[in-house]
Amino acid sequence: MTIGVIGPGAVGTTIVIELQKKYPDTLLIGKKRQELHYFPENEKEGIIMSVTPYQNIIQPLDVLFIAVKTYQLDSVLSKLTSIIHENTLIILAQNGYGYLEKIPYEHAYQAVVYISGQKNNNNIVHYRDYCLHLKDTPRTRQLQKLTNKTKIEIILEDNIEQKIWYKLLVNLGINSITAVGRDTAKILHSAHIKHICREIISEGITVANAEGITFDESTLNSIMTIYEGYPDQMGTSMYYDIMSDRPLEMEAIQGYIYNKARQHQLHTPYLDTIYSFLSSYQQRIIQNSSSQ
Repeated sequence: MTIGVIGPGAVGTTIVIELQKKYPDTLLIGKKRQELHYFPENEKEGIIMSVTPYQNIIQPLDVLFIAVKTYQLDSVLSKLTSIIHENTLIILAQNGYGYLEKIPYEHAYQAVVYISGQKNNNNIVHYRDYCLHLKDTPRTRQLQKLTNKTKIEIILEDNIEQKIWYKLLVNLGINSITAVGRDTAKILHSAHIKHICREIISEGITVANAEGITFDESTLNSIMTIYEGYPDQMGTSMYYDIMSDRPLEMEAIQGYIYNKARQHQLHTPYLDTIYSFLSSYQQRIIQNSSSQ
């Protein structure tokens, strides 16, 4: 069994660290050879992790996790033919939705990821969680058995769409306010910001319901309860990206829901405002990148 994870960030490195305890040959794959300093949850001692470049993979992978940012996916897809075979199980472990259709292989599945951490240069800190939700199929059941007795928890779902949309809503609220507010989870101490966050999620629920995914007021309350459990210093992937002048995964989160709202001709003023601010930022980043 050959296993690889593309994406030496917080999610990908956490998956590799835990799988290597049972499968030592599991590879962390990236564009270039480098060493990362990984700090596990609640531990002060770090672990040195090596990244294997694509060109150094000599045996096709049986299982491949793709854990890169959504805007990096096209670049990754161009490299897959040399490292997988026709029966490779591919798990897309990304934020957002709408990108699975880009993967032109039969055995590819969207994961709903609950692994929280931060990468800063070559240092990675894992905060909490090791969970992936996947559609229940014979192949994902095999993966669940594969990860048995590791910290990576594979939860199989009969209705994966419901889980995908729930995580979309979780990301929608906290990512939006931390990115636009340029602050960590402590921004929710403001009653006004908390109200805006609730309104954004409420509009997202309206869009989900129009898509046939049923949520109600209890969903909104449960998401806000999740946020209350976040430590003040905890950021989001979108917060860290915007503070570092990197591109955002906004089209897979805010943009995906925004476009669905337009299709259903829904009134979503809070979402529209957030999407406009993030789009303006994204356009600037792209322009700066193309001019360099």
